[in-house]
Amino acid sequence: MKERWGIVHVYSSVNNTLVHITDITGEETFAFVTGGMTSDKDMNKGKPFTAMRAARMAAEKAKLLGITHVHIKIRAPGGNKSKIPGQGAQPAIRALARAGMKIGSIEDVTPIPHDSCRAKGGRRGRRV
Repeated sequence: MKERWGIVHVYSSVNNTLVHITDITGEETFAFVTGGMTSDKDMNKGKPFTAMRAARMAAEKAKLLGITHVHIKIRAPGGNKSKIPGQGAQPAIRALARAGMKIGSIEDVTPIPHDSCRAKGGRRGRRV
């Protein structure tokens, strides 16, 4: 069987996890699953178990279309928000590996500002 490569874009924030599988150019989408699609409770969208289920669903959809090998790109919110991926990123990668996908590389593509944009909250910051 011919190996076919794809890219898995995993966006993981505190509130949600998105798993997006594309072809090697990033142009054609094969599967797109979010935490909200796998859980009926809003509070569970960013949790590890929900991320695992989302990754498993996305992997099954991509396998039907012939994707066998993947490169993984992990992204946190970045910018002037959190530069650390949420708690769903690692379980999503593990679920992809367990689903039978061969992993080529894992890369962090979080946008890091070199001189930050103006942060939310105004001149005096958030008043509590």
